[in-house]
Amino acid sequence: MTKKSDNPQNEEVLHPAYAGRSMTNPTPKYTMPQSQMSPQNAYRLIHDELMLDGNSRLNLATFVTTWMEPEAKQLMTETFDKNMIDKDEYPQTAEIEERCINIVSDLFHAPERGVGSSSIGSSEAVMLAGMALKWKWRARQEAAGKPTDKPNMIMGSNVQVVWEKFCRYWDVEPRYVPMENGRYVIDPETTISLVDENTIGVVAILGTTYTGQFEPIKDIHDALVANNTAKGLETPLHIDAASGGFVAPFIHPDLEWDFRLPLVKSINVSGHKYGLVYPGVGWVVWRDKSELPEDLIFHVNYLGGDMPTFTLNFSRPGNQIVAQYYNFIRLGFEGYKEIMEGLQDTAQYLARELEKMGPFKMLHDGTDIPVLAFRVTDPTFTCFDISDALRIYGWQVPAYTMPDDIQDMAVLRIVVREGFSREMADNLLSAFERSVAKCSGRSKPTKDMFSH
Repeated sequence: MTKKSDNPQNEEVLHPAYAGRSMTNPTPKYTMPQSQMSPQNAYRLIHDELMLDGNSRLNLATFVTTWMEPEAKQLMTETFDKNMIDKDEYPQTAEIEERCINIVSDLFHAPERGVGSSSIGSSEAVMLAGMALKWKWRARQEAAGKPTDKPNMIMGSNVQVVWEKFCRYWDVEPRYVPMENGRYVIDPETTISLVDENTIGVVAILGTTYTGQFEPIKDIHDALVANNTAKGLETPLHIDAASGGFVAPFIHPDLEWDFRLPLVKSINVSGHKYGLVYPGVGWVVWRDKSELPEDLIFHVNYLGGDMPTFTLNFSRPGNQIVAQYYNFIRLGFEGYKEIMEGLQDTAQYLARELEKMGPFKMLHDGTDIPVLAFRVTDPTFTCFDISDALRIYGWQVPAYTMPDDIQDMAVLRIVVREGFSREMADNLLSAFERSVAKCSGRSKPTKDMFSH
């Protein structure tokens, strides 16, 4: 007769969760283990190790969505296994992607039916838009009998690193508009001074990652129109709306930054930022079909169907696209508007209360997108000291230096996202006060601002 202790299945049942061999002996980390373990133990090992990560909801560094409704999570779970490239096999998922492209295009006032693509975040979207700009420029140069070996692109030194990657990978000279103390976005005059016949496009940002500010897109556009007319150029404008594309239409509806401006030929936006979807999904849309060169589109004979595709990736899950569509139909325009107004209110509340503390000076108070950027004015401690002190209370608030030409300035940034309540804002302010007291050498705060 077999004893219970000799039966490995019974061993799994009888032993406490953390007393089994796989939980008391080390598991190889850089080579594959020789033997298997139960799914429960594999889950526990990885789950416990991931507890060493920070709490994503308290990570105020990231723009990326960290909270979604349970129903959205359920839809994402049900569609993890759908490969977005298999449009013949998953025609309804492909139809949902097409609906999302049209919704985004309409939101940005495209003059005709949506022309665009989903992507793995805005990074891939940027690459696709940049390629289209280069191909269009090259065609113009060839038609005029001019050389095509020295393309350049105009952008601020405040751009996200993906634009630098694009220029390096696709052999385009980046021409940077420098930042200045007191001006953290590009200005029309300096931008236009860098433009010539080899400029494939100008990039303007709707919500910079450094401060959250909108660049003066309408002014840049108008200056570009005048420059094109005076010099016989056709320099286009691309809008990097990764952060602000799902904010501006709802709380700044009269702001002209999108396809209402004729020289805006393409726009990228992150669905996983203020589009309110878990990472990673992005969108790139063009003004019309003429702005997306046909020779960039591949027609792939895949699994029995013709797959027209313009992406850098191939296989990828369809669940983020499903989640984006869920948000679109679940929230509608009014729902997004209510969320963005609420986030803006919370951001501006934080800005007012932080300035009341004394040692902080706002560079941007959340007026454009719900993002704060601010300096430390107390000479006895730095932004980096405050950032480190806040981690004691679980909060992750990044401190970093500004871009070239103003690198001697360090700032703190707070991104207010869906799921960040007024109660959490008060808890954060309390942590700030304790952190200031700690950094300035006081044993305790001088006042309790948040007893109410």
